[in-house]
Amino acid sequence: MTDPVRRLTPLDGRYERQIEPLRDAFSEYALIRERVRVEVEWLIAMGDEPAIADVRPLTDDEKRLARGLVDGFDETAALRVKAIERTTNHDVKAVEYFIKERLKDTSL
Repeated sequence: MTDPVRRLTPLDGRYERQIEPLRDAFSEYALIRERVRVEVEWLIAMGDEPAIADVRPLTDDEKRLARGLVDGFDETAALRVKAIERTTNHDVKAVEYFIKERLKDTSL
């Protein structure tokens, strides 16, 4: 049996082997990873938009650093987002806090 953040449906028990190829695209883990991707790209896009004064343009190195959160996303990261979500009671806000937490000691 897989960890809870990787379960796709109740079928994960009996038919786990058959649905294994779908796990990286349709699990809660995949949903969280894609939310991190969207939020990182949104941060970059806001910095690139001159009309948004609250977010400065990011350097190429900073963009790589932020995108690295997606490239290096793993089950530990997904579980951290879920832990944050238990305190925020909001899935997307938990992703925002996760990104902020991971970038807090950087130039971002």
